[in-house]
Amino acid sequence: MKLSGARIVLECLKREGVDVVFGLPGGAVLPIYDVLHDFKGLRHILVRQEAAAGHAAEGYSRTTGKIGVCLVTSGPAATNLVTALQDALMDSIPLVAFTGQVPTHLIGNDAFQEADNVGITRSATKHNFLVKDGNDLAAIIKEAFHIAGTGRPGPVHVDLPKDVLVKEWAFDYPETVHLRSYNPTYEGHPGQIKKAARAIVRAKRPVLYVGGGIISSDASPELRALVDLTQIPVTQTLMGLGAFPMADPLSLDMLGMHGTYYANMAVHHSDVLVAIGARFDDRVTGRVDAFAPHAEIIHIDIDPSSISKNIKVDIPIVGDCKRVLGKLVEALHEELRTYPASGVREARKQWMGQVAEWKRDFPLHYEWSDEVVKPQHVVQEISNLTAGEALIVTGVGQHQMWVAQYYRFKHPRAWCTSGGLGTMGYGLPTAMGVQAGNPGKLVVNVDGDGSFQMNSQELATCVEEKLPVKTVIINNGGHGMVRQWQRLIYKERYCASDLGGSPDFVRLAEAYGCTGLRVTRPSEVVPALEKMIATPGPVVLDVTVDKHECVFPMVPAGGANIDMILAPPSVDVRDKAARSQTGF
Repeated sequence: MKLSGARIVLECLKREGVDVVFGLPGGAVLPIYDVLHDFKGLRHILVRQEAAAGHAAEGYSRTTGKIGVCLVTSGPAATNLVTALQDALMDSIPLVAFTGQVPTHLIGNDAFQEADNVGITRSATKHNFLVKDGNDLAAIIKEAFHIAGTGRPGPVHVDLPKDVLVKEWAFDYPETVHLRSYNPTYEGHPGQIKKAARAIVRAKRPVLYVGGGIISSDASPELRALVDLTQIPVTQTLMGLGAFPMADPLSLDMLGMHGTYYANMAVHHSDVLVAIGARFDDRVTGRVDAFAPHAEIIHIDIDPSSISKNIKVDIPIVGDCKRVLGKLVEALHEELRTYPASGVREARKQWMGQVAEWKRDFPLHYEWSDEVVKPQHVVQEISNLTAGEALIVTGVGQHQMWVAQYYRFKHPRAWCTSGGLGTMGYGLPTAMGVQAGNPGKLVVNVDGDGSFQMNSQELATCVEEKLPVKTVIINNGGHGMVRQWQRLIYKERYCASDLGGSPDFVRLAEAYGCTGLRVTRPSEVVPALEKMIATPGPVVLDVTVDKHECVFPMVPAGGANIDMILAPPSVDVRDKAARSQTGF
């Protein structure tokens, strides 16, 4: 059977079970859009800027467990998409991104809207392809989906020259993929798993440190089994939130730079730290030579290059989190049958008493005000009103950290944020993808006034595509995290952190056809949130909050987690931090 390259692309998507494509057309990919005009079974969501297509595909992927797909044209469209690709790469999100390219005979001729898409995206993707021969097209797309979704997930890019899309080629979609040099390891080494079980059973002060790998491998049930068996407290990374219910007494919530006091103290004083699907990034470790200094470290990860990359690991286990945890629980049952653990039981009892004391004495807190809205209060009420059942998305900044701290996550795949790259403008387009993949569910995008303005044009997409995303803007009149650092580290030398002339967000929302709401007083927060949730269609709720509020706890950059500050520091501490960062 012969088909045009454009039709082959869509037929391949159909065979991969793709039901939604996020995209924006242009000259090089118009052959695909021409076929799409009457192609059945594939929804196309037209975004307003190409990066939004990538972020929407991320949100779709994170919350559904499927591979997100985006499609844009050549040149500037492809370069706009690069931020979303890098974002997906750093957070291990599987997606397949198609870009148009000038005809093959014009590649390298500085043709109109030509860019070296493959060269530009090489470092921002797990793998990328330039299709020069249409006879290879179906096999390449099959390989793209295979690579994106296997091993450590990630984005794969396929560049499509226009002549490849226009000409007809033989179409035969392969059933399987054989890549000689690509063979991810899924099963952990039995000897290493047994060694880990032995260390865990003998540990007197153990802690579990779980990341996004738990969620991407759907390993929450196995994590639950491990915790039920061992009663070890659990701390989660920003990407791992939802892997373990935060209301559980054994939850230590998030660790790291803006993590809880009790999580950071528990990790610091642990004697065995079990890292599962987490990569020891700098926001988690703080100063690496002071991270978990007393602990024997076990690291379970599907990516062998992550092992001992940032922190030296004592017991590495390369494999899929779900499969390794299943085997680890079996090994723990065996180890517990043979190990006389009476001394350990007493030590564990004292350890859990210490952890409970930290949780009781140093909870997350903020100063209440009857006059100005505290951002933490807004997040708490969103959590209360949704009972932790909403699908939550954020932009990047202070509001992102307050959501991570104060929203009580209960389930995996209910949380999307830009963890590794920290991409401002991520919130609204990602929420669109979440809503498209989860019709009928409540999707709440908590954004900052600065982050929201980077992609606010996507409100038009929400209206046109009937995506009832609810956006709550934590409006502090500026780039709050920048302001916080300038206050705490740069001696209050505020520069370019106040936005000043932001638009009226209520009128902006209405201009796009959304419902706009505003809150300026604490007493108005709950009624406005209730109205937002009850209002059909996309809603923007603009909440004016205390612009001076900072995110605490906070580990100063370059500091150890145990050096975290819990409240605005003294002048001496600020001067010391300023000297370490600025040299004056």
